[in-house]
Amino acid sequence: MSEPQSLSVRLKGWLDNLLVANVFLVIAGAVWFGLAIALHSRNVEAPLKLFQQLWEPLFTPAIGLLMAAAVLSGILGWWQRRAQKQHPDTGS
Repeated sequence: MSEPQSLSVRLKGWLDNLLVANVFLVIAGAVWFGLAIALHSRNVEAPLKLFQQLWEPLFTPAIGLLMAAAVLSGILGWWQRRAQKQHPDTGS
């Protein structure tokens, strides 16, 4: 029988899953936008209009979350490398 996971481990797992889903949402939005532009050039307006309606409530926060996660990851990585340089004997 396995031990129950701590709250921080479960929270990190949930956050990782959210960020993975967010990346796929942003990629799907980019593909959708590309297809909508291609269809717009053929006078099919519905996909682009729907994309524009979803831009502010869906895609803007998703892109913002993706950028914030990337910046936070970079800062945490820098902080960890900095701590390892100051205390090289405690690194693994």
